[in-house]
Amino acid sequence: MNRTARIPLWALAAGVVAVIAAVLVALALLGKDTLPERQGPPIEDLRVERTVLNPGEIELHLRNAGPDPVTVQQAIVNDAYVGFDGGGEPIDRLESGTVTLKYPWVEGSPYLIDLMTSTGVLIPAEIAAAVETPKTDGDFLLSMIIIGLYIGVIPVTLGMIVLPVLRRGGQRWITALIAFTVGLLGFLAIDGTFDALELSAAGGGVFGGAALVFLTAALAFLLLSGIDLWMKNRRQRAEQSGASPWQLALMVAIGIGLHNLGEGLAIGSAYAIGELALGAFLIVGFAIHNTTEGLAIVAPLAEEKIRPWRLLGFGLIAGGPAILGALIGGSVGSPEIAAALIGIGVGAIAQVVIQLLPAMRDKAGKLLTPVTAAAMAIGALSLYLTGLLVAV
Repeated sequence: MNRTARIPLWALAAGVVAVIAAVLVALALLGKDTLPERQGPPIEDLRVERTVLNPGEIELHLRNAGPDPVTVQQAIVNDAYVGFDGGGEPIDRLESGTVTLKYPWVEGSPYLIDLMTSTGVLIPAEIAAAVETPKTDGDFLLSMIIIGLYIGVIPVTLGMIVLPVLRRGGQRWITALIAFTVGLLGFLAIDGTFDALELSAAGGGVFGGAALVFLTAALAFLLLSGIDLWMKNRRQRAEQSGASPWQLALMVAIGIGLHNLGEGLAIGSAYAIGELALGAFLIVGFAIHNTTEGLAIVAPLAEEKIRPWRLLGFGLIAGGPAILGALIGGSVGSPEIAAALIGIGVGAIAQVVIQLLPAMRDKAGKLLTPVTAAAMAIGALSLYLTGLLVAV
């Protein structure tokens, strides 16, 4: 009999993992002393993650993305050397630092900034139009909550009042609206991916950039797929569509909620650095844009008995994250965190689309029919057109 057969499986697996970990730790500790020294100049890659403007000073939040420590020695604003605090000490790999420039900036003016390292490398930063960064006090937080309600909870809930119309439309209308939802969510996924990639590029890509976006999207997709399977096993409801109407509606609400989280992040971040005009037209634009999302939530529930408080619950799940996103975006201001969270929303939306596809099939089992194809196109086009109302 094999000796390993007498050992419990969990103990055998733990032993293998312990041996692998021990070898890797030994390589990390001893490998540096056994390898030859690297030749050539140091590699300096310091990136500006966030810019904060206070009266008479410009605060730059930095992160070292290179392998070697970086020390800031000089600061240049519009070709003039300026005094600063926070430099002189090396910033190690992946660590952050803050440099505060003593400079009487003028509101609305553009500024080009160069940070000179101890080796003479210039780290550029740009301010398109200087605006004082709002403080995260009580009034600011209240403003973010109100914005989240205006662009998230209220319009999504309003979109769900179409449910009585759905109940009288028949199965063909229900299938068409589900196809409309798929087109809408597909456009959200594409649009969210581009937004996340743009934000990751603005953050410098210290933690992976585009790779981080796709990683978080994949993880969200796999996690929600696992949760969905767990829910099906718990309920033990094997329907032909592959999921109950309640599961579909919940997954749609979660996917839209994660997308609205990213939307709130974008708004909060822009508001925090003074790049967003919060006018009535903007609020109306977002409201119209997100009202269509309420239609997507109630599409699977056309034949279900629903009480108003349940619809309100779906509205909070789908629209509430916009409030959280606005608070995080206005307080943190990290482009890469925002990009990662939007990536989560993209993965969630992809999982929801897969859940909805079986419900689009007709009696013959066809997925694409003239009705469903047209509805998908209208869904994507409607979200694109309403998105034009939002000028960020």
